Amino acid sequence: MSGPYGFAGAFKARVKYMLSFSGLVELLSILPFYLRAFFPYLDLRILRALRLLRILKLSHYNSAMEDLFEAIHEEKRSFYAASYLFAILFILSSTLMYFAEHETHPTGFQSIPDTMYWALITLTTVGYGDITPITVAGKLIAVGSAILGVIVVALITGIVASAFNAQMERRNIIFEDQVRKALLDGILDHSEKADLERLRKQFGMTKRRADALIHQVQSTRAKQ
Repeated sequence: MSGPYGFAGAFKARVKYMLSFSGLVELLSILPFYLRAFFPYLDLRILRALRLLRILKLSHYNSAMEDLFEAIHEEKRSFYAASYLFAILFILSSTLMYFAEHETHPTGFQSIPDTMYWALITLTTVGYGDITPITVAGKLIAVGSAILGVIVVALITGIVASAFNAQMERRNIIFEDQVRKALLDGILDHSEKADLERLRKQFGMTKRRADALIHQVQSTRAKQ
């Protein structure tokens, strides 16, 4: 479309892309090159590592990250509640461990912020073992933190997994509903197949799964 309206629309689209996540990734990727051109004496070796952000552009071809964030957004209240519990446990275990171990083990637990490193790797069940408590109280706190950490992390993981599965099921229902609408006349013409193919790619659904849903709807209609 030509004219001012077309120019305005194209300009808005470009600005929208510039402010989008992909646009910011592109900017950070090429920024070291232009900074080097204008400021040749600057040491930008660290900034060159920003070019690795281009790997995030793979999200254009794989919707896994987008699906994950959408799943978390759908269950954000439950996710926030579980994360809140984790934050409380994280701060509480760090504080208790600091007061239990600081005098006996000052190099490993110098302050509460330093102790947070131990708390994080313990609560997330990683447990590197480079910092370990010595006192009886510290060991009891470590055992309790590890057990509660497993529970809370499992709770967060369960919420995300459940939301992700629910999202995949909703997409299957939407795709199946579109197949039913396309088969109202009993056949799938070329345009209807193209629409279903676009929907399949949008949902990140495998060809085998889409064909199975279409066959299922066709079989159901044949039995009616």
